[in-house]
Parts: sequence; C-alpha cells; structure tokens
Amino acid sequence: MPAGVVPQLVLALLCAGYATGAALGWGSPRVALIMGDFGLSAAAFAAAFSCLYYARIRQDRFRPAWLMFGVSSAMAGIGNGIWGWYEVVLQRPLPEASVADFFFLLFAPPAVIGLLVLARRPVSRAGWICLGLDTWLIGGSLLTISWTLALAHAAGDDESVPRVALSLAYPLLDIVLVSMVLALHFRRTAAGRSAINTAIGALVLTVLCDALFTSPLLQEQYRSGQLLDAGWFAGSVLLAYAPWVGRGEEAEEVEEIDLAGAAGAAGPAGPAGEPGEVDGAGKRGREERARPIAGHIGALAPYLAAGVCTLGILYNLLDGRSVDRVVLMTACTVVLALVVRQAIMLLDNISLTQELAQKENHFRSLVQGSSDVIMIAAPSGVLRYVSPAALGVYGTDPEELVGCELAGLIHPDDLGRVLHEVRRFLSAPPGGARSIRIECRFRAGRGRRGGPGAGDEGAYGEDGWLNVESTVNRHHNGLIFNSRDVTERVRLQAQLQHSASHDALTDLPNRALFTERVGHALGGRRAGDANAAVLFIDLDGFKAVNDTVGHAAGDELLIQAGRRLQESIRSGDSAARLGGDEFAVLLVGGAAGENRSDGTVRERRTREVADRLRVRLSEPYTAGGVEVRVAASIGVAFAEPGSTPADLMRNADLAMYRAKQAGKARVELYAPQMQAEVVRRIEMANRLRSALDDGQFTLVHQPVVELSSGRLAALSAQPRWRSAQGIVHTPAEFMQGPPDTGGRGGGQDRARAAELARWLLEATVEQAAARYEAGMGIPVTVRLSAARLTDRSMSPPLVEALLMRHGLPPGALTVEVADSDARAGMDELERRLVALRRLGVRIALDGFGSGHAAIAALRRLPVDVLKLDRGLVDGLAESPRLRAIAAGMIGIAGELGLDSTAEGVDLPEQAEVLRALGCRHAQGMAYCEPLEEERVRDALALGAFALPEEDPSAIALT
Repeated sequence: MPAGVVPQLVLALLCAGYATGAALGWGSPRVALIMGDFGLSAAAFAAAFSCLYYARIRQDRFRPAWLMFGVSSAMAGIGNGIWGWYEVVLQRPLPEASVADFFFLLFAPPAVIGLLVLARRPVSRAGWICLGLDTWLIGGSLLTISWTLALAHAAGDDESVPRVALSLAYPLLDIVLVSMVLALHFRRTAAGRSAINTAIGALVLTVLCDALFTSPLLQEQYRSGQLLDAGWFAGSVLLAYAPWVGRGEEAEEVEEIDLAGAAGAAGPAGPAGEPGEVDGAGKRGREERARPIAGHIGALAPYLAAGVCTLGILYNLLDGRSVDRVVLMTACTVVLALVVRQAIMLLDNISLTQELAQKENHFRSLVQGSSDVIMIAAPSGVLRYVSPAALGVYGTDPEELVGCELAGLIHPDDLGRVLHEVRRFLSAPPGGARSIRIECRFRAGRGRRGGPGAGDEGAYGEDGWLNVESTVNRHHNGLIFNSRDVTERVRLQAQLQHSASHDALTDLPNRALFTERVGHALGGRRAGDANAAVLFIDLDGFKAVNDTVGHAAGDELLIQAGRRLQESIRSGDSAARLGGDEFAVLLVGGAAGENRSDGTVRERRTREVADRLRVRLSEPYTAGGVEVRVAASIGVAFAEPGSTPADLMRNADLAMYRAKQAGKARVELYAPQMQAEVVRRIEMANRLRSALDDGQFTLVHQPVVELSSGRLAALSAQPRWRSAQGIVHTPAEFMQGPPDTGGRGGGQDRARAAELARWLLEATVEQAAARYEAGMGIPVTVRLSAARLTDRSMSPPLVEALLMRHGLPPGALTVEVADSDARAGMDELERRLVALRRLGVRIALDGFGSGHAAIAALRRLPVDVLKLDRGLVDGLAESPRLRAIAAGMIGIAGELGLDSTAEGVDLPEQAEVLRALGCRHAQGMAYCEPLEEERVRDALALGAFALPEEDPSAIALT
C-alpha cells in the first residue's frame, strides 16, 4: 500500500465519524454543543498548527502561503472558541455583534493573501491588470446572483445596522475568497500541485458551508453540532493535511524521468523498457490532456461571469420587479471589465505572436546554420528531429534519420557505456548537472566524404564509424543531443600518444614503453612470465655508415634493422629502439622454451634466439643506394626472483658492453662477475671525488649563437677534468658512472654526482657574476639532471643564497634540465622548478626530440627554452624525416611561446636547415668550440660570429 494512502484513510474515517455524530445529534444536546463549537475550534487550531509548523521547517517560496493559511485557521479557531464559551460555558445566546464575528471575518483576508502567493505571478503589467479584472468578473457575477437571491432581502429587513452589516460582510468576504479561488485556480504553479489542490478544496468547502449558513432558510434553524458543522470540520482537516500531501512528488517526478529515460535508452533492445515507457508517457499524457481542458475553462471564465450577471438581471425582470441598482451597476462594471480584458488580451496576443515568430526564426537560423548536429530523441529512443548539419557531418539526410532508433546508430561497443551515462544523468536530482558530455562512435552514411565506396577511408575513425562528442540536455519529453565530429581530434590524440611511446624513426616502442612492458612481464600471473629475458642489441660499425654514406643512409639502415627485429620475434615478444643504434628485445612466456629450473636449457634456447637475431641483423643492408654491412653485439639477462625492470635492463646492458669489449658481433649472457666492471667504475668515482677536492676541475663555456644574426646570445657552462697527468676529460668521459645498483656503489656515484653538480653551479654563478661586474654581462646556462635538481643539496633556498651572495641579477642564469631520472618524482621536480622561476632563474628542457623528454614534463614543468637533442640535429641535413620532426618540435616551442635552441650544430648545413625551420639559437662546432674564461671575454668583446653560409671554413676564435 502506498505511503500516502494511510493518512488519507485516517482523514476520511475522522470526517465520516464527525459527520455521523452530527447526523445522529451526538446523543445529547450538550455534547452536540461541545462538538459543534469546541470540536470545530480544535480542528481549526490543528490546521493552524500544521500549516505554521510546515512553514517553519520548510524554507521554500510557498512558505508565506502556509503562514497565511495558518493565521486564517487560527482566526476560525478563536471564533469557534468564543462561540463555544457563550453557548457551553456561559449557557446564553451569542450577541448580535460579538467578538466571535470579528475573528470569523478575519478568516478570509489571510486566506486570500495565501492564494496570491500560491498563484503563478504575472510577468507583465498587462498580466496583473488581467488578474484583477478576472477576479472582479468572477466576484461581480457571484455578487449579482447572491444579491438577487438573498443579500437584497437581508439588506432590506428592518434589523439593526450591526446585524445587517454582519449579514452582508460574511457573504461578501466569501464572494471575494471564492473569486480568488476560481481566478487563481487556473494560474497555479505546477510545483506542489497536490498540496495546492488540497488547500483550494479545503477553502472551497469552508466557503460553501459559510454560504449555506448565511442563507435565510438555514440561518434561523441552525444549531451547533448539526450536520453543517461536518463541512467546516472537513475543511479544517483537509487544510491541516494539505502541506504534507505533496512530499513525495519531487522524488516521484525524478523516478518518472528515470523510468522514461531508461525505456528510451533501451529502445527496441528488449521488453524491459516497454512498461516504463508506457507508464512515463501515460502519466505525462494525462497531464498534457489536463492542461488544455483547464486552459479552456479559464478562457471561458470571463464569458461565464458576464452570463451570470445577465441571468441576474433577467431574474429580476421575470420576477416582475424592477432591476436592482446594485445588480445593474455590478453587471455594467462586469461587462466593462470584460471589454477591457479582451482588448488587453488582444494586444498581448498580437505582441506575443510577433515575439514568438521572431524567436522561432532566430532559433531556426541558429539550428540550421550551426555546424553541430542537433537531435531531439523521444523517451523511446526514436529521433524526432535532426538538424540539416547531419548531411555534412554524418553524410546522411536528416529526413532519413528522423524515426530511426538512436541505439541502432551508436557503435555496439559504446552503446552500454552511453546508456549508463544517460541513465545516471536522468536519475540525478534536479539540482545536479544540467548537461553531460558523451563521446562515442556514430554510424556515418554514404554521403559522407570518404564513406563506404568513396575510396577515402581516412575520413572515418574506424570502418565507417565517426567519433562524435555530444552534449546531452534534458527535454520536456526526451533528450537533446548537440553533437560534433571529433574524429580528427581522436586520431590526433592517438597519434600523439603513439609518438610519445614509440620511436619516431623506426616506429618501434621507445625506452619508456619498453620499460613498462618489462615491468608487466615481471609482474605477470602467467607461468611463462617468470622466464622473461631481455636482449640489449648494439649495431657495430653504425657510426662508420653515417660517416661514409651519410646520416640519411644511417636512418634507412636503422629502419630496416627495426623491421628485421619485428619480423624475427614472436607475436607475444616486444622489440624497441632505445636510442641511436641501440635496440632491445623482450622475450616472455617461456622465452627459453623450458621450465625455469632447467637453467642450462633456458640459456641454450635463449642464446639460439639471440644468435638468430644477430645473424639476421648482420646481413647486408641497402642504404643510400649502396650495400653496407654492420654487425650486432647482443647482451642477454634473465629474470630472477625479485628482479626489477631496472635490474634486468641494467644486467642486459652490462652483458652487451661485455660483448663489445670481447670483439663485437657476438652474444654474451649476463654473469655476476660482470659486477667487477661496476666496482671499477666506482673506483673511478672515488678518483673524481679526489680530483674535485684537489681543484682539478675547471669550467669552459660554449657560446650560444643567434641563428639569424650570429650574435652571441648566451654561454653554456661545461665542466672539464684536468687530471694530474695533464689529460683533459670531457663530461662524456668522466660522467660514465656505474648503473645504480641500489647498494654502496650506487650511493657513492650519486654522492659524487651531487657534489660535482654543486661545484658546477657555484663556479658558473661565480664566473657569470664576475663578468657582469666587469661590464660584460651575458646569460649563462648550466646543465643539471632532474635527480640533482630534486636533491636536498640543491634546494631553492640554497640557490637563492648563492645568487644573492654573488649578486647575479635575475634572468642571468638558466638551468637546463637533463634527461629525467625515473627516481626523481615529477611532483617534487615541478615544485623545485617553480620555486627557481620565482627567483628569476629561467628553465630549459634538454634533449627534446630524443625520446627521453616526456610529454608530461613539457605539460607540467615551467619551461622557458626547448633544446633540440644532438641526435636529432645530426642527420638533419640529409633526412627529410628528421627535418619534419624538427619542424614539429620548433613549431611546438613557438606555439607555447618558448625559445628554441639546437645543440650539437657542428656543420654549416645543419645551421642553415635550422635557421630555415625557424629555430632561434644554436651551439656547436659550426660556430665555436668551448672556450676558457680568457677567450670567453674575447668572444664577448667581439659580440658576434660569422654565419656558416658566409664562410663555412672559418670557425671564429679557434
């Protein structure tokens, strides 16, 4: 049983019980007096308490109406209480004009105010005038018929003035109340309709009983406790129940929308949606049918009022009496009000018609001229309207789409997700999101360029399906879809994602994706995953190919080598290019072909795979129109219990270097003895620390030149190690530390790198400040790894203290972020760089275009300069592919408002290509080698370098 039925049954039994008692006389005259007076007072006070309490706990726009209804009921309760005091307590009749009459008369004004609050307020001055005229039309008609039937006799009796005034006041106030009820009934708001209808019914019942009470036939025979009191009692009880009757409407409306939406989304997919669709559509259909009926009655109300006035005049004439002046004046004012109202409505309708036509034309032009497709779907999922843009977007005539099931046009793989999103949107509360955005694949027609049979499949996202982004809004009887074609954007996103995880030259996975796949293999749940093996491959003699045949031929060789690798491995294995001429292969799922416990067989099987790859990669290549040969050195490492991707790849790397040291063109399996090489490198790190303490490190600067003019724009600081034997080592030599083992050797290497980074930064700032003090100030760049920048010894406060101590001005220092270390958290790196930017330090992203600079770093880090990687610049003059990649990188820098600098520009033709591509700065041997401090000052005095195309053989200051 629904929750609202129980209170209604209780109210019905209560009213029926009171009516039965009144009909039977309550058993005794005294009980009848008590129930007729104090019973009605109690019911009125109950209604007052219910309305006032509801107004106190609910803060909505109907609160003032319930306050007024509560006050009105309280007036009736006080009046009945005073009446009972005279009849029951004092046992004497009520005076002709008592205090009870005063409170009874105060019942109507608050009720009228409450009805005004419940009504839908007019939005224009004409609307307010029409509301007033409608009220008078109804009130005038009621006054005419009431005066004709009863009030004229009451006014003409020879009674005292107070008694006549009271006799006229009661019906006149009732007429005003009834007029307001009838006038506002057709203007009530849709919200809380059950509560408003109940309140109106309670007031109508009360006024009807008042009218019967004031009639001459019943007034003389009325005694408290009679059946007429049951009407007043029922009116008070209904008014007490009215505020609470619509509490479940909001939830019911939401549930109705959800049901209809679910049915509409399901469409023809199954019978589950049919009951919901019928229920939701049926309920809305009943409401829509009720609105025209109420509108017709409201439109006829003025004419009915005029007819009532006419009947009043005819009644007087047929009765043989002269027309009463009150009836005549009332009828004249009613007719005049009707004429004025009709004139106002005529003018208002003309204005509304013009406004509606203008808005319709405006809407039509917007919809038909929009490049987005606008579709309106019924609750059943059938398209009711499709805008003309569908022909250009979907390639289908809009008329063909109207009447189609929306579910049949969405890709089956996306349909479940779309239904879920729509149902969740429709079930949200009214205060939730007003719209949602959904992406899915939508069927395209043959009229679409590149459609089926058009020979241009590139216009489609996948096999004739378009990627569509739709904004979904609620509609009074369905949903509105505002859709646009985002196929190109989706394709571009897929390309960017592919480019971020694949090598630009060979289209093989890059280091990041390969490392991820190694991690998945080590963490796999399949039994064969425990036998994973990694092969590191380096092409021997590749540099000679670049030097003899050219970089373009080298690129062709790398492409062919990547293709051979991809063709030589199984479908479950992975091949990748790590950079330069280094490749890697991941063998998973029993790469050795045997159980892991049989180590000898596993090693033999894996070596056979590696030898087959070595032989395949060592076969002759055709590159640059000539036949060239390279060999392959391969290192192999096996997954062991507790191995991490870094461990496995490091071990394979060590094995590959052992293969190269052993004569190249061979396969080496990793062995623990190879850690001796790590120990040797640790010893090298100790020597470097001693060299740093003994002052064997010095600083050189390579000029950064403006490509368009040759002007010296900045200096790039680089460390040099001059050993006790007088040998000068470059960073490429003394920074070849051991891979991070996580043990003591790795910790010593990190400590040595951190100490060297601190020295490099301090020496760079100190020399730059000295140049500024000498009047030869120029910005300087220092290269630091991401791990060093997030180190405790490189905190922003320490950098700030260093800058202040030497007095280096803001903007004079640029920190170049080297290849990001996986151990350096991106969040901490972003915080450090933002803090450095606040100090005036500029940020450069090094190695852009090499595959190591992640897109996430460019998106999150506060970068000022993008430095193109040397590996990208090397083959720039010969390779159109590399030129296209470089052009894209430089274009990204321009779009983001960043400066672009190319490093490793050693040849004049490289500088010429970079300048043509729009790169702003360059550094390399094409302009100048790294310089000692004295020669740096000479270069600053010179101020510019000769452009390579002007004198390619000259290298300034060398």
